[in-house]
Amino acid sequence: MPPRVTETTQTAQAWESGDPSDGRRFLRAFDEGEFVTESGIALGPVDVAFETWGRLDPSGGNAVLVLHALTGDSHAAASESEQDRTAGWWEGLIGPGAAIDTNRWFVVCPNVLGGCRGTTGPSSIAPDGRPYGSRFPSITVRDQVAVERRFAQAMGIDTWAAVIGGSMGGMRALEWAVSHPSRLERAVFLAVGAAASAEQIALCALQSRAIRLDPNFAGGDYYGLREGPWEGMAIARGIGQLSYRSAEEMERRFGRSNQAGEDPMAGGRYAIESYLHHHGAKLARRFDPNSYIGLSTAMNHHDVGRGRGGIRAALSTVEAETTVVGISSDRLYPLAQQNQLAALLPGGRPARVIESEVGHDGFLVELDGVGSVISEALLGH
Repeated sequence: MPPRVTETTQTAQAWESGDPSDGRRFLRAFDEGEFVTESGIALGPVDVAFETWGRLDPSGGNAVLVLHALTGDSHAAASESEQDRTAGWWEGLIGPGAAIDTNRWFVVCPNVLGGCRGTTGPSSIAPDGRPYGSRFPSITVRDQVAVERRFAQAMGIDTWAAVIGGSMGGMRALEWAVSHPSRLERAVFLAVGAAASAEQIALCALQSRAIRLDPNFAGGDYYGLREGPWEGMAIARGIGQLSYRSAEEMERRFGRSNQAGEDPMAGGRYAIESYLHHHGAKLARRFDPNSYIGLSTAMNHHDVGRGRGGIRAALSTVEAETTVVGISSDRLYPLAQQNQLAALLPGGRPARVIESEVGHDGFLVELDGVGSVISEALLGH
């Protein structure tokens, strides 16, 4: 029997006021105190924000789970409602006739535990009526997938036809395949490895440190204060953005050769500084710094082999038909990681490579290449 779950009417308190709701809905996955994190902390209630596209067939066998990356959310594609057609982060890949064809598949995209776009996270209201803030426990990818599994039960979905995710979403897709091998038939892992590398951990740790050192961080309890750690958040995002794109793309767009003899510091800063400042300020306006820290920490804990006899032993238990996808210019999650992952998964199918100049963000940008691979994977080709 699925757990008792109530559909809630939670408002969009965890994201910026005025942000369109699109097709978001909410389900209560755990009541107060029901969910216990890997660290042993009871948390709850746990609400999950999610969106769906297409229809679940009577057998329940056409459900596809799409898992977002660090600063993504449940809004992977425009709502099917004619009233709100705001583009999503994977717009063009999900919809009628698209790579993830909603004429065939029932697509579900939940916001992640610990996020700030509707699912319970540090900015959510705790049972005592105050935001969790610094009291929100440290979570892991396994905690996130445990919530997603409960959510799937609440949706009446026993087995996913496919689980698809890139970057942090790829970590969760991997964890699904290892933790619940009989609950998914196919899996697509994009731009991810089997465990966080030292460099990935270092980059996430530096970003978190930049936020914590902002004078307005207030130990994580800045909610309701006049100022928050927006500058630290902007710096963190700048560090992240630099790792998400390739050096070649940065040089082509912002290198000295593109200045055409003009002052490279026109306006008081280099073009690349303006670019990073823009992306940092943009994210600081829509994403909670505590969630950025908490999700980054969860990514640093990522290791499918932890407590399972190592990566090789953990991956040997995967039953799903898998497709591993890498981006040719990805310097954050380089192809060596996807090649290792593909070689250790049952079947040993080589990793698929998407040729792209843009780096890690290629799994979000190269829609034709990514869509072609996903379409083939869903059809079992």
